[in-house]
Amino acid sequence: MQKIITHFWFDQQAEEAARLYTSIFDNSRILEIQRYGESGPGEPGSVMTVAFELFGQRFIGLNGGPEFTFNEAISLYVECESQEEVDNYWTKLTADGGQEVQCGWLKDKFGVSWQIVPKVLTELIADPDPEKSQRVMAAMLGMKKIDIQGLKDAYAG
Repeated sequence: MQKIITHFWFDQQAEEAARLYTSIFDNSRILEIQRYGESGPGEPGSVMTVAFELFGQRFIGLNGGPEFTFNEAISLYVECESQEEVDNYWTKLTADGGQEVQCGWLKDKFGVSWQIVPKVLTELIADPDPEKSQRVMAAMLGMKKIDIQGLKDAYAG
């Protein structure tokens, strides 16, 4: 049983977001949709919460209204094995109004921040040779979407 569940506060897009996310990531699904009743703050019958899983990890989206918005203080970190995986997630999460940010960060069309990071980045930055790791860091700082070959070229000098 997962003890800690990430909870997202959307205006009215919780179901749309859950459906998008579950279409992008493997081992993902909508678990449950709860609707507002007559006594709730939302329109009766409208979606209140959506429970969903991404890669088997549970999340909940709430349609709570416009009082709160997302910011970069919290992000979802997706570790990728290949450039193809980076490109796939990057393209799908920036579609329809998402924004490329910097250093592997992006915002999807709902304003949720994501880090799409190839595993090799952390390996290269952790190299005990400070010159190599700093070259990789400098290369990464100049990128929006992470380019694995560009990191490897920087590492090689």
